[in-house]
Amino acid sequence: MSRKTLTRRQFVAATAMSSAALITAPYVRGAYAAGKLSIGFWDHWVPGANDASTALVNEWAAKEKVEVSIDYITSNNKKIELTAAAEAQAKSGHDILQMPSWWPHAYSENLEPLNDVMEPLIKQNGEVNGTVKYLGQSGGKWLAIPATPGSQIKGPCSRIDLMKKHAGIDVQEMYPAGSPPKADNWTMETFLKAAEACQKAGFPFGIGLGETTDSVDTAGAIFQSFGAELVNAKGDVTVKTDAVRQALEFYKKLIAVLPTDAPSWDDASNNKWLISGRGAMILNPPSAWAVAKRDAPQVAEQCWTHGFPAGPKGRFAPYLPYFWGVWSFGKNKEAAKSLLTHLSSPAAIEKFVVASGGYDLPAYANMTTFKTWAEVGPPKGTLYHYPNPYNHQTLSIAASPAPPKIAQQIYFQATLTKMALRFAQGEKLETALAWAEGECEGFMRT
Repeated sequence: MSRKTLTRRQFVAATAMSSAALITAPYVRGAYAAGKLSIGFWDHWVPGANDASTALVNEWAAKEKVEVSIDYITSNNKKIELTAAAEAQAKSGHDILQMPSWWPHAYSENLEPLNDVMEPLIKQNGEVNGTVKYLGQSGGKWLAIPATPGSQIKGPCSRIDLMKKHAGIDVQEMYPAGSPPKADNWTMETFLKAAEACQKAGFPFGIGLGETTDSVDTAGAIFQSFGAELVNAKGDVTVKTDAVRQALEFYKKLIAVLPTDAPSWDDASNNKWLISGRGAMILNPPSAWAVAKRDAPQVAEQCWTHGFPAGPKGRFAPYLPYFWGVWSFGKNKEAAKSLLTHLSSPAAIEKFVVASGGYDLPAYANMTTFKTWAEVGPPKGTLYHYPNPYNHQTLSIAASPAPPKIAQQIYFQATLTKMALRFAQGEKLETALAWAEGECEGFMRT
């Protein structure tokens, strides 16, 4: 998820395609008729993707006769997070602000409840996944609306040729374009054997072990596949369990066959690893593949995005949703709700997907089969399984199901990867567990 030169924002938006009829609830103008609405959107990595947001907002504004202003706020240097913090403290700012995954809970006391928007959207677009509920709800109240722009799954992107030659795995046969997965044998054990074989052949899996989100998200999915939780949903510290021990034992074996500098990787490193041709797999959205289309087409044409391996407790995939929140101190809350309904219509969601070349992922169950994912290439169908069209895996976020305000600290302190590294680099298992337990107990007090 790097913002450097060769990252997710580099790939070219897809061509336009037909959309379903726009479905949106009318905004009944009241005291703020012909008034103003201020919006803070995340500045998209994909060139041209912001244009889709602007066009959809202007379409709504012309119809409702509302004057809108849009700011696109970069996530470089945490600027979007700093904007949220400043506005929440000042009780002034945008009416609508797009927020990264954890922030609706962080600012729950300053957000307008959006049940009256979200409940009709679910009826229209289908149910949302559990991670969206976990991050977007509190006490039955919807804190924010899932935003299609920026939301992503960080699944495996494998080299077709290298996986077949060195690991004996045909990823296209396992995840065929246009058909359900045939992945019963795609397990953590198979994954580890494949990683060992590719490392021996000189093409290690490019999996980071650092403190940035790509590394943490991967660790979260692996731990969850073993049923390993550092803090459970009740808020109890559960570090010293057999499930956590099993996850760490697996990670130690995996770390042994990863690149030696993986502990220092940031979110640009795995992208570069794939594009350079040195690795047989990374775990990432399709941005690295898309940059490879431009800079290393011989690599891109051998890439296939597919599902995560399954562990003893299931198959999990890292999912990072963005949200649109409405500040409770906003001056035009009814107009804001109407706009969010418009941006969440099937036609609008499809436009977001097209403009991002398939990178953006809707949160709704009925929005996973747009033809963009079936048609983009090379090779054609490479992104077909990216949106999880068969509900083949559970979309999750690292450190869940701990209460979100505790999980957020586990996530940003990279407790999972730090613990795995301590054990892999020679620290006794029980010592590593005791360290993580102490960290989590500290998070409970802050």
